[in-house]
Amino acid sequence: MSSKARSRLQRLAVIAAVLGAALVGGAGQTMPDGRPTPSGQPVPRWLSLKSSEVRARSGPGLDYSILWEYRASGLPVQVVAETTEWRKICDPAGAVAWVHRSVVSSRRSVFNTSDVEVPIRSGRSDTAPLRARLSPRSLAPMDGCEEGWCEVRVRRMRGWVRQSAVFGAEARALCSAGRPAGPRR
Repeated sequence: MSSKARSRLQRLAVIAAVLGAALVGGAGQTMPDGRPTPSGQPVPRWLSLKSSEVRARSGPGLDYSILWEYRASGLPVQVVAETTEWRKICDPAGAVAWVHRSVVSSRRSVFNTSDVEVPIRSGRSDTAPLRARLSPRSLAPMDGCEEGWCEVRVRRMRGWVRQSAVFGAEARALCSAGRPAGPRR
């Protein structure tokens, strides 16, 4: 069998698996294409990586190749599609991969993807006193967002960061659910 035919067969198997899982799940939430989600949770949604060693795969199963390994416990990722056991995620670099549901957590966090510090304020205002700064490439646990601001915790300190200044709080899907797994193109 040619590599092109094998690739097409793998794509069809993924589609069949996702459709089958959606039918079996019978959940109330839907994926971007209208199919129900097996978990009953909305898609897209935010999760975080549980471990500092999470394998990113090219498809939803152990028989799919490992594309890379995430090494950042707590990293926020956005679920853009799912099967019963696997989550198709979008990461801060815009890459798409499949990870097993056991390696993600519903605990929310935000990530400063920029090269500059993000101010953490005492209130939801640019004029509120500065409490701390979120360093470049840093993570912070997040409690929730309202009115364009997200409440974060750093050690015992709580404060607010602009929702648009961090990765992990956007309401819209950042990657297409139909995009094949792999690095951002």
